[in-house]
Amino acid sequence: MAFERKELEEFWQSWLDINRKAQELGDWSVMADHYTEDATYGWSYSATQHFMANGRNEIRDLALGTEMLGFQGWVYPYQSSVIDETTGQVVGFWRQRSTFTDPSGEIYEIPGLGCSWFQYDGKGAWSWQRDIFDAQIAATTIGKMYKDKTNTPELDRRVAAAAAPQPGHYPLNELSAPLWPVPLIAD
Repeated sequence: MAFERKELEEFWQSWLDINRKAQELGDWSVMADHYTEDATYGWSYSATQHFMANGRNEIRDLALGTEMLGFQGWVYPYQSSVIDETTGQVVGFWRQRSTFTDPSGEIYEIPGLGCSWFQYDGKGAWSWQRDIFDAQIAATTIGKMYKDKTNTPELDRRVAAAAAPQPGHYPLNELSAPLWPVPLIAD
């Protein structure tokens, strides 16, 4: 199924706009309406530990809610994107930067590639999303914030929650949706 390039570009622009709004509010849940009711959204924390939200409500509550707790004051500017109107897929490359500084005056940034891979449903929503980022680099940056004593109460709550089993976290062999949602190459 092919998609109209103009439609995909317009939807992508609406995605960039809602991202900016979410960053300004410090509340990513406003992005949930850009997903279908049955969309899936996931990423890998390690070779054996993964996150997956199933459906718009879990995406709102878990992926854009609990998982983003502590990242108020962070921005995720997209640096580049690739739009494929043949498949309806979009890949966007983003940075993870704070809007506040460390004691030396440098802005905190998670130095590594961030990427989101999306599938458009053809009716103004994403049907799935997979994020790619380096969790170890993110953890190192968060550790630096604690060392610098620049952590926030929200980040403290998020780190404390990570010590217990969390909804949406799965071992690879128990994922609630396929890691690779669309077969791109025939086996």
